[in-house]
Parts: sequence; structure tokens; C-alpha cells
Amino acid sequence: MNTIRSICVYCGSSPGRDEVYMKAGHLLGRSIAKAGLRLVYGGGTKGIMGAVADGALRAGGKVTGIIPRFLMNKEATESALGRLDDLVVTNNMHERKHLMFEKSDAFVALPGGIGTVEEIVEIMTWAQLGHHRKPIVFANVESFWNPMLALLDHMKEEGFVHTSHLVQPLVVEDPDAVVSAIMVAAGADATPTEGVQSLIDKM
Repeated sequence: MNTIRSICVYCGSSPGRDEVYMKAGHLLGRSIAKAGLRLVYGGGTKGIMGAVADGALRAGGKVTGIIPRFLMNKEATESALGRLDDLVVTNNMHERKHLMFEKSDAFVALPGGIGTVEEIVEIMTWAQLGHHRKPIVFANVESFWNPMLALLDHMKEEGFVHTSHLVQPLVVEDPDAVVSAIMVAAGADATPTEGVQSLIDKM
């Protein structure tokens, strides 16, 4: 059983073109807080990043933001960063990603860009290498991650993923169902919410 105390969320520092992405970020942040878990994220206060943090903070949750010094003025505002109860400023992206991994018990990818893809792929790579067995979730808001999931299936079918049993990310469409899916995957006691049961039945 993996004890879940904190959840890392990777997502875009931009809002995206559809307002549903920002709403999903806010809902996920709120559900993490309501479950009594700590949000770990990239420290940005804009875009979906900001929505996740705001959702958690408004629900009384604890938030750890980890941001490289050179991105502080690009992805965040000083006043907004002051709302976080734990802020870590790193010297570079490598240090940021390492700390996010160390401080987190599970990982979720909301919609985002190249950086988000790079982060979640690295986590899957480490799982494939046996470096960890922490739950990994694609929050598939409005089928955003379908092309990525199709690529993963294609790589398996073509014989390039030989340890797929070590990389089994969960795919959850409803942001409110993400935390329950993580708790079930970790073997913790949790009552599955609607929309997760079909996922659990396949596990």
C-alpha cells in the first residue's frame, strides 16, 4: 500500500482556448484539498496552474509551489505566490522536477503544452525503469490526452515498450474523480466516486 499524502499536478501555465480547462484545474485543486492532501505543483499563478492552486487554497488546502527563479516573473506574480504556505525557489528546471518528484506520492497531468508532456513522460519513464510505483493519472478533460494515449498504445504495439506492466497510467475524465482513482490505485481505503468504478473494474 502506498500512503498518499500529496499529489503533484502538471499542467499549462496558460489557460488554453476552452474555459473547461481552467474549471477542471480549479475542481482538481479543490478535491485535493477536501481530501486532506497537499497539492504540489510548479508554482505558477497564471493559467491552469493558477486555477489548481486557487482551487486548493480556497478549499483550505495546503499548497507547495516549486518554481525556478528565472520563471518567477513569467509564470507568477509576487503577491499571488505569497498565498502559498510553502514556496520553494530552485536554480533550474532539473532541480524543480526532482523536488516535485520527491515531495509527491502521485502525479496528475491536466491539459498543458510541451512542458507538461515532458514532465509526465519523465515520470512514466522512471516508473518503467522501476524507480517508483507511484500512481500516474491523465486527467483526460474533453479527451485532451487521446492523441497521447494513442501514441503510447502505438509504441507498445510496435514493440518499443517492453515493460508496460510497470507503466499503467490511469485515465480519468472527471477532475472530481481523480483523487478517488489515485486512492484506489494506491490500495488506500476510499469509496469510488461515479465515473471511477468502471476504471477500477479494469484494474
